[in-house]
Amino acid sequence: MNPETREKLMNVSVATLATALYKRGLRNQVVQGVGPVKAKGKNMVGPAFTLRYMPAREDRNQIEVFRNPDHPQRVAIETCPEGHVLVMDSRKDARAASAGDILVTRLMKRGGAGVVTDGGLRDACVIAELDIPSYHTRPSSPTNLTLHEAIELNVPIGCGDAPVFPGDIVVGDDDNVIIIPAEIAEEVADEAVEMTAYEAFVLEEVKAGAAIIGLYPATKQENLDKFAEWRKQNGC
Repeated sequence: MNPETREKLMNVSVATLATALYKRGLRNQVVQGVGPVKAKGKNMVGPAFTLRYMPAREDRNQIEVFRNPDHPQRVAIETCPEGHVLVMDSRKDARAASAGDILVTRLMKRGGAGVVTDGGLRDACVIAELDIPSYHTRPSSPTNLTLHEAIELNVPIGCGDAPVFPGDIVVGDDDNVIIIPAEIAEEVADEAVEMTAYEAFVLEEVKAGAAIIGLYPATKQENLDKFAEWRKQNGC
């Protein structure tokens, strides 16, 4: 992705991005029910590389299938491009793990920008300490084979009710994750940077005792004028 767009998205919140997308009629881009295994204090940003799970059928999902070098879960870890986020459709079911610490460590070593599942991750306490942003619904110990079959790579999926197309831009912060359609990522990033600057100004004003009417949103010109001066003083 565009390095400048990536840098902009590293410094805006998912909440701000959700508002920018809502203005464009997109209401369901937040990955519902998913949060960080451990807050990292910095954003996860990267294009989506997807893996889809389906309900497991017992005759196809014995432990021996992991010996298959073409197993989609293993192939996903070994082919997810550097700088991309592995996004997994685990059917919003955390009763069986989408992956564990060994696979996530391998993804990290290959340069993955992060991992997201609407299911659970096993070995979550270990994954929490890895230098890769990881998001799930809750810890889960059973192998994915008990309930899920990894079936398809890099296709459109649903993750936590959000539509995810390969190459869409994934942004995660210390709250949750949002999906930005690739074709509007640059304009959304630009708007979010502007919104973030104004929200920082507003927060200072509110802390100083200002009322929000006419300030948030800015419906009084005097507040826009004050914001312009604030930006000059703060170099932003």
